[in-house]
Amino acid sequence: MRIVVAHNRYREAQPSGENTIVDSEIAQLTAAGVEVLPFIRSSDEIPSMSKAAKALLPISPIWAPRAQHDLSRLLTEHRPDVLHLHNPYPLISPWVVRTAHRHGVPVVQTVHNYRQVCSSGIYFRDGVICQDCKGRALGVPAIKHRCYRDSAVQSALMATTLAVHRGTWRSVDRYIALTSAIADHLREYGIPDERVVVKPNSVPDPGRPVPLGDGFLYMARLSPEKGVDLLLDAWRRHPVGALGTLRIAGDGELRPLVEAAAAERPDVVYLGQLDRAGVRAAVEASAVVIVAAMWHDVLPTVIIEALSSGRPVLGTALGGIPYLLGADAPHEPAGTGPAEIASTVAGGGGGPAMPAGIGLGEAGWVVAPEPAALAAALPVARAGAPGLTVAARARYERIFHPDVVTKQLIDIYAGLARTPNHV
Repeated sequence: MRIVVAHNRYREAQPSGENTIVDSEIAQLTAAGVEVLPFIRSSDEIPSMSKAAKALLPISPIWAPRAQHDLSRLLTEHRPDVLHLHNPYPLISPWVVRTAHRHGVPVVQTVHNYRQVCSSGIYFRDGVICQDCKGRALGVPAIKHRCYRDSAVQSALMATTLAVHRGTWRSVDRYIALTSAIADHLREYGIPDERVVVKPNSVPDPGRPVPLGDGFLYMARLSPEKGVDLLLDAWRRHPVGALGTLRIAGDGELRPLVEAAAAERPDVVYLGQLDRAGVRAAVEASAVVIVAAMWHDVLPTVIIEALSSGRPVLGTALGGIPYLLGADAPHEPAGTGPAEIASTVAGGGGGPAMPAGIGLGEAGWVVAPEPAALAAALPVARAGAPGLTVAARARYERIFHPDVVTKQLIDIYAGLARTPNHV
């Protein structure tokens, strides 16, 4: 089987879980005997482009003529079975779907965000969840609020791109939804059930888990939607040292906030940006991993990292987080405010009775994205971590292990490769 994997890499200066997942998936497919033809562009290429190429950048999200030319040549030469698209922006463009179909090649897309509808891709603006562009022919609110790269002009271009390519997205042969929450997002967008498959990402197996460490680990981009300020607010509601150590890893605009907290309290340690070895060491040193997302986070890779090492997770009840933890809470709460979300997770999903507002899943806990709820859950998670380590590792092996996930992906390709080609 021969597969083209198309992806516009995010800038290396801004660490991207999506880049990591694409690299890992290519390696896993290759190891499984699939011939992978990478069709990769990188946003890091932009500064070194010629003046003529830079002049075309404003239209590249809509069309990207150079990418279409190069892809056409690759498809003609290698005649692949399937094109697998990840991120098309800004140098590849959704137009590659049309280019592939013109060559009779079916298209799979893994949906890593909400950019079929939302110009920023995360349904988050000014510190709160925002879905103002849902159901609109043109995302005027995104333009008004400068949602894409804080630019009215670039936001207008992205909103126009989403409007132009509505038909393109609806022509994709198979969508890979990373969680059931994304599957619902695609259905709301108008994609038929039979073209949506739920298949999560995976991370390499680190081997048999070592005994639990102590305290908590938060590892994410230090930006408002990732909730590090929420976590620090919750942490300060406990006496110094009462919960062990809070380790924080990552970088971003809220780094000064984290550095100030580490200077203020000896039970807060800032680790900076970590490499793969550092990530594993930080996970193993901790007992619980925290995902304090303030947005409908699609699939935080750190959760799978935690489960692979037998570490349970305390997360907010948003996006794909409850799905990842096997929590019996709605994956897309009807209300987006803390009160509505708290009511959905009260009582948890079975097992020992939980304090009100804390949901118990197979591999962790979910709470409303508010400081009081997270503060109440911290001692519960610390006390309960030893009882969930085996379940956390078992969930990884059953659902997120590379052997399981790669087989699912190959089955998706095989099902499409047997269908009649587009004309």
